[in-house]
Amino acid sequence: MGQNMMAAGDNDDAIRLGPLEDLVGYHMRRASAVVGADFARAVSGTGMRQVLVGILSIIAANPGINQGMVGRALNIQRANMVSLVNELVDAGLVTREVSAEDRRAFTFTLTDRGRTTLDDALVRIRDHEERLLGSMSAQERATLLDLLSRIEARGD
Repeated sequence: MGQNMMAAGDNDDAIRLGPLEDLVGYHMRRASAVVGADFARAVSGTGMRQVLVGILSIIAANPGINQGMVGRALNIQRANMVSLVNELVDAGLVTREVSAEDRRAFTFTLTDRGRTTLDDALVRIRDHEERLLGSMSAQERATLLDLLSRIEARGD
């Protein structure tokens, strides 16, 4: 990247980024904002949010999983998990049962409505990702996922 990179603007008064142009975190934050805004548009009207799709996805892949494991997988604090799970249970998307192994814990399974809701959301999300990443080759997408996964792993 060179010193000539400028912030996007509608006119010729673009602002030079200076040291920001070489900071990965700056570009990740900007990219995250673009992805998040387009995601919100993609699932608008469904009642879904990124965090809820994440929870439904983990439960779908791991029927009978307990709340703590879902929270750890998605890095969601326990206090926040309670309200999120309540939202999904109240919407009829997830069933909550007392764990047979640990009566202090709850396990979760998707309902038929939850499966349908997740499947519908995933169609929209795949369209959203294609809008944003359609200009990338399959190899570039794989590289992007690999690089992001390596950064995520540093947080463990």
